Amino acid sequence: MIFTGRPRRAKRSAPRAAPLQCGPAQYVTNTVSGGQPAILGSTLASICSGAFVLAATGLLARRRATTHWRHAEAMQLAFPDIAVEADVLYIEEGRLFTSAGSAAGINLMLHLVRADFGAEAANSVARQLVTPPHRTGGQAQFIERPVPFVQRHELSALLDRVRSKLSEPWPPRRLAREVAMSERTFLRRFTDATGQTPNDWIIGVRIEEARRLLEHAGTSIEEVAGHCGFGSLATLRHHFVRRIGVPPRDYRQRFARTSCPR
Repeated sequence: MIFTGRPRRAKRSAPRAAPLQCGPAQYVTNTVSGGQPAILGSTLASICSGAFVLAATGLLARRRATTHWRHAEAMQLAFPDIAVEADVLYIEEGRLFTSAGSAAGINLMLHLVRADFGAEAANSVARQLVTPPHRTGGQAQFIERPVPFVQRHELSALLDRVRSKLSEPWPPRRLAREVAMSERTFLRRFTDATGQTPNDWIIGVRIEEARRLLEHAGTSIEEVAGHCGFGSLATLRHHFVRRIGVPPRDYRQRFARTSCPR
């Protein structure tokens, strides 16, 4: 069940749904307390100000939650028993999920697809949406500086090249040389275009490829580390735990479709 913020005004020709006999928060509360099969054990997620609906049910009491940064202060004042975090994309609290604005909601939905169906399915959906396949919930909600299209375009070939050669080292000096820029100019434009430093972005891409390989048979975890450019199992484990929250071996045991070499 997903709760979103205030919808856009519908066209007059669109059919109108039958009104609820109570507010949305009370409806959810009644459904939960009534033990409806559709709600028991289900995942509840909110996008943007839809978090206020979940908050009003009491389900988020003494938990962490987020919403659009414009509404975070109001939510904290209205629900002081919730730890509202205004600087993250989305938060997972058991089966309860809250996210920031609409774009963060897409990131959250991709996270849920990944958790239920694996990285390959999430990547397929992301390609159709023309959006990055994975952003961790702890990333900042917004980038202060705008992202000019020309900067994204002039770096796109380089980013594709890095993805195709992850086993190779990619220090900032080499990256800048590949696009004929000074290192200082490159670092500024890369951060403007992606919201991340080159090192953070490359680690994220390597983790994404490691997740994909861990979900399929035929490659040992040591080989995954080498293929993705981590160099050693210890380095892979360090970054994997920091980004994903579990060791590579545990991730494989949970998501691998068939038996895999250990």
